Amino acid sequence: MKRLWLIFAQTVTVCLGILFLVATLRPQWLPGGTPEPAPAGGASMAPAAGRGAAPFSYAPAVARAAPSVVNIYTAKHVDVPLVPLPADPRLEQFLRGLPGFTRREASTSLGSGVIVRADGTILTNYHVIEAADAIEVRLHDGRQATAKLVGADPESDLAVLKIGLPDLPAIAFDPDPTVRVGDVVLAIGNPFGVGQTTTQGIVSAVGRNRLGLNTYEDFIQTDAAINPGNSGGALIDARGELVGINTAIYSETGGSLGIGFAIPAAAAHHILDEILEHGRVRRGWLGLEPQDITPDLARAFGLKDTRGAIVARILPGGPAARAGVRVGDVIRALDGQPVEDAYDLVNRLAPLPADSTARLTLLRQGKTLTLDARVGVRPPARRPGR
Repeated sequence: MKRLWLIFAQTVTVCLGILFLVATLRPQWLPGGTPEPAPAGGASMAPAAGRGAAPFSYAPAVARAAPSVVNIYTAKHVDVPLVPLPADPRLEQFLRGLPGFTRREASTSLGSGVIVRADGTILTNYHVIEAADAIEVRLHDGRQATAKLVGADPESDLAVLKIGLPDLPAIAFDPDPTVRVGDVVLAIGNPFGVGQTTTQGIVSAVGRNRLGLNTYEDFIQTDAAINPGNSGGALIDARGELVGINTAIYSETGGSLGIGFAIPAAAAHHILDEILEHGRVRRGWLGLEPQDITPDLARAFGLKDTRGAIVARILPGGPAARAGVRVGDVIRALDGQPVEDAYDLVNRLAPLPADSTARLTLLRQGKTLTLDARVGVRPPARRPGR
């Protein structure tokens, strides 16, 4: 018995000694131990299989996408007044029309763009090239070319350009990427003209609208730094694939405050196809102007809530007028689905094809009625002031 106890004690002592050595020299071998340090020299580490861990470096993603992001330089001529203009807009307009009151001066601006097809097709923001007399594009490899405007969609602030250079690197472009709040994103562009720059952040929100930037808004919000000159550049994910076109920032100083907005890649892809195929974007339209229902209007119309949209104006001879819609009608549903507000109605009409039928559920003088309207094509509109 004494001999067995001695063997047991010696075994325990040896095991404790081995455990001490492993814990001191190779702690990563133990469950929950400290992982091995990253390789020297800034090498990136691939995500652990099945764990979804982010890489330590986004250099491969940037290397994949950066060659597809271009710098855009525009030139245009503007009328500059020779004397200070009065505060009265009508008097200002009158004076601008007088000969000799203004002089024409050249003005230049800069922005960014993304090569989305190897044939030289480039996506950028409309406000980057708006009213430009000349558009120059500079590639990541130093080549330059004059760009031709293929088409533009002021209501979404997107434009399509074309350049004629060989061997162009098109960005990886998923037409329907999944973007989630918290995803890591990188913004690539040419801020302040300093040269191509990459900033990193996360997706702060999706579906941002009612910002007053465009007629149709469905922005990705990110805290990746977006500054003047970044407009039209790429917002990419950690794989280097395009998820959005950088468009605008919220700022009280002119610089980045961590609130930037990008047009989702899915919307950009649809607009790109429409412009290339039809020269412009076709959207469903009924020829009416909807208005949100405020609490005061709800009380005036005897409504129990503020859901829906009030018809504030109707185009004579338009689809809504021909269907029998009247000013003052309250649109409560479209094709059987409740309408939340005026913005919801306009955005749900937009994808409807021309000559299709839209079923409107209305409230008129306290009574519910249903009307079928033949959808038309929204006429081209000027972009709202920025």
